[in-house]
Amino acid sequence: MALDEKEAKMEFPCEYGIKAMGITDPEFDAIVVSIVRRHVEDIKEGAVTIKQSSGGKFTSVTVDFYVTSREQLEAIHRDLINHEAVKYVL
Repeated sequence: MALDEKEAKMEFPCEYGIKAMGITDPEFDAIVVSIVRRHVEDIKEGAVTIKQSSGGKFTSVTVDFYVTSREQLEAIHRDLINHEAVKYVL
């Protein structure tokens, strides 16, 4: 489902979880969290989940946060997609 289709069914403000995937790197989780923090004031303890692929080549970082508007969510997606370390955003 495309971001626009998912957003069309969303009511703001709400809780939202975003997942970014990239090549495994010790700094990848910090990169993803710092991008989300540019747009979200409070990321609660336990809101970040990190998983490696079975082969260890890729890492996914999921960040759960409170989003207040479609514009805020679009800005987070845009910044994640535009970062060279991020390969996919869900």
